[in-house]
Amino acid sequence: MPRHRATLLIHLYRLLTWLASPFARLLLAGRIRRGKEDRARLGERFGRASRPRPRGPLVWLHGASVGEIIAIMPLMDRLRALGFKVLLTSGTVTSAKLAASRLPPDIVHQFLPLDSPLFMRRFLKHWRPDLVLLVESELWPNLLIEVGRRRVPLVLVNARMSERSFAQWSRLPKSAAALLARVALCLPQGPQDAERLTALGAAQVSAIGNLKFDAPPPPVDLAAFDALRAATVGRTLLVAASTHPGEEAMVVEAHGALVRQLPELLTIIAPRHPERGREVIAVATEAGCPAVLRSDGYLPDRGTQIYVADTIGELGLFYRLAPVALLGGSLVRHGGQNPIEPIKLGATILHGPHVANFAALYEKLDAAGGGTVVGDARSLAAGAAALLADGEVRRRMSAAAQATIATLGGALERTLAAIDPYLVQIRLERHPS
Repeated sequence: MPRHRATLLIHLYRLLTWLASPFARLLLAGRIRRGKEDRARLGERFGRASRPRPRGPLVWLHGASVGEIIAIMPLMDRLRALGFKVLLTSGTVTSAKLAASRLPPDIVHQFLPLDSPLFMRRFLKHWRPDLVLLVESELWPNLLIEVGRRRVPLVLVNARMSERSFAQWSRLPKSAAALLARVALCLPQGPQDAERLTALGAAQVSAIGNLKFDAPPPPVDLAAFDALRAATVGRTLLVAASTHPGEEAMVVEAHGALVRQLPELLTIIAPRHPERGREVIAVATEAGCPAVLRSDGYLPDRGTQIYVADTIGELGLFYRLAPVALLGGSLVRHGGQNPIEPIKLGATILHGPHVANFAALYEKLDAAGGGTVVGDARSLAAGAAALLADGEVRRRMSAAAQATIATLGGALERTLAAIDPYLVQIRLERHPS
């Protein structure tokens, strides 16, 4: 693997992150207090492994958080079936909990080290990966450089480059090109991502689709499903999934308007960051809507109007029960959340106008009649009321949405085909003839 000259800015970044390494624990103190770090596993953030390296060829996959991990679960299964050991890293407590609950025990999960040369070298010295697969847009300079120094092939899978990120990297064209030159192969989700990554300096680029279309729908705990279904029998359910600050107030206001038409309405709010559960309870309480937290062990009773689902890995449960789902991150300027999971589970989709993160997908859904755009509490109430009142409309929309995403699959097989030369090379190096 050829060496690539770093820019002055990259050298400065490496120097500053090296100098900051002794103070990393202080830098993480605030995140620990806010529940954004696992104190018991803090050593992993400094590159100290908490598990032994498994014997045999090892593929290291990194995804920032929950969505990225869900997208690559089928890819990890296929790599295991091919005889490769799998190391998965992520950067959030929620993703670590998801990994613990949904991954087989032979997949090792670690928190990604902070992007310091010292921590990355320590991490790589222990794990010695044979291939690195970075998911979506995780372009950490020290990670890229230290992997390159070890001459380990690095591939961007399910790669994404948003318009905002492209604008930011475009201000640093030489540094972007120097970092992307360390990527052996780039497999973007779509043509726009491919164009942006190519413009920034990525060499081997092939748009092969989004792995999330090939991911199975989230599983459900049957006992939890039966318990919640029994607790909500006879009630009309609406779920607001992956909501962000500012959205919950609109959802609660819409609920207040809807409940006058649908007295048995129960609105489930699942905040994108579960630690905000009590904050959501406060919003509902201030509006006069009786609310309870799922993490406190409560099931909704007849007096509950807002059920705050502040738990990890249970969205599949709520999508299966609620006929209509609002996808959060879209009523505020966050960029929207991925609608694939609720669509696969039959929920009818409402979303706001701010869906830049998945613009092409939402455009196809809306054009096919598989989604409805709402902009505020009033239009949310009107849109939800229309859908909740008409099962035939819901069935048509759900069918249109499922047909749309069915045409967009196949990225898993194309990704495996693209990385197969690297897998073959690893086998040859491990077992030369």
